[in-house]
Formats: sequence, structure tokens, C-alpha cells
Amino acid sequence: MASMEKGLVIDKNETDVLEAKVYSYIDSLAEFIPREHDRNRLSFDLLKSIRGEGDSVFLTIKKNKLEIKNISIEELASRIEEELKKLG
Repeated sequence: MASMEKGLVIDKNETDVLEAKVYSYIDSLAEFIPREHDRNRLSFDLLKSIRGEGDSVFLTIKKNKLEIKNISIEELASRIEEELKKLG
């Protein structure tokens, strides 16, 4: 049986807070991105973009091949970009 290390404490830092905000915002777009898996994958890739490791929001949406309803990819990308500016 594995023993746990004593004193291991995980603090919430800015990265964790930003991650929670991004996932929460993208999750609020369920009306446009109905599949939870698509929303989670998009959130993960958007965080990579924010950290400078990924593509633009538009390309991230295109490459993920999301099931999008009731909105164009361009409009969705625009909304997400605006929100990310507020969060960042």
C-alpha cells in the first residue's frame, strides 16, 4: 500500500483561478456547444493558447471540430475572444 507524503499542500494560484474561469465560461456556452466533451476539450486548448502554446481562438475552434449550434464559428470565436480579454 502506498503511503501519502506529509505536508503536500496544493495552493490555488493564478493559473488555477484562470483555468477555473475559462472552464466555467466555456461551460456556460452549452447552448452553442451542446457536448460537454467538446466544451472541456475547447477549454483545455484555449488555456494552451493563453499560455502561448496554441493557436488563435478561431483556429482552435476549427481544429477541434466541435458540434456548434445556433451560432456561426466566427461569432462564437468573437464572443470567446472578448471574454478571454476580460479574464486575462
